[in-house]
Amino acid sequence: MVDSAQWKHSNAIVDCDWLKDHIDDQSIRIYDCSTYLHYTDDHPSKPYDVVSGLTEYKKEHITKSAYLDLQNDLSNTDSPYSFTLPKLSHLAYCLKQLGIGDPHHIILYSRNGVQWATRIWWMIYVLGYKKVSILNGGFSEWKRLGMPTEQTLTCFPAADFDSEDKPEIFVGREHVLASIYDDKSVLINALTADIHWGHSKRYGRPGHITSSLNIPFHTLVEPDSGKFVSPKTALKIFQDQNISSNLKIINYCGGGIAASLNAFILYQLGFENIFIYDNSLSEWAMDPNLPMEIC
Repeated sequence: MVDSAQWKHSNAIVDCDWLKDHIDDQSIRIYDCSTYLHYTDDHPSKPYDVVSGLTEYKKEHITKSAYLDLQNDLSNTDSPYSFTLPKLSHLAYCLKQLGIGDPHHIILYSRNGVQWATRIWWMIYVLGYKKVSILNGGFSEWKRLGMPTEQTLTCFPAADFDSEDKPEIFVGREHVLASIYDDKSVLINALTADIHWGHSKRYGRPGHITSSLNIPFHTLVEPDSGKFVSPKTALKIFQDQNISSNLKIINYCGGGIAASLNAFILYQLGFENIFIYDNSLSEWAMDPNLPMEIC
């Protein structure tokens, strides 16, 4: 039971002052996770073009940080969807080659919304590596505070860790379909209200997965700083929707990115039965056999 408003895993969040004080620590490895979506009109089979954040990284990034390319290096490139999770054995290999592993404390940040960092945080979490934190406020807060940046490119040498797969976190459409009719489960749509209520056809059929609730991901971050809202505010957002700890909570969005932010906050609040629908509406809305509703 979630009985108090506090972060239960506060070591998974670090602030900019902490990182600045530890930036010369050889056990710290920092990664820019930024990816950009350029939305297209009336092309539901391809609702956006995915643009790597590498170009922006090369212009300026947090000192001593490397870049993680989510779509090209850490997703299943054979999938028709942009960010499908690869086989966990392959994911573990790729992450290790990119320098993630013992004894390093991994710090993830992004420059266009924390959801890119939380997506990769969950991808590392499902492999059982625990020394991973999100930079609260990301690159924008780092810049606002006048902290050091550079253009020098960083590539970390390979690392290693013992993988302990937790494949149940990322689920497919069969799991979601069964959850619609399960009174012990709840579906949460992390997309904006206009998409949830059917005012946009970005993903094909308008609306949301039948019976799902709407908790837009952006309500869980402060609009000015991009930092997470307080634990008290976050808990109230979920409690106002009658989200309780005895439920199985399936989070979805357009492609499994924004949903990872909602899931991360739920994890921080102490919820345990947390899931992420990997391909989300990119898959669901394009299949007329899967139930959706507008009201």
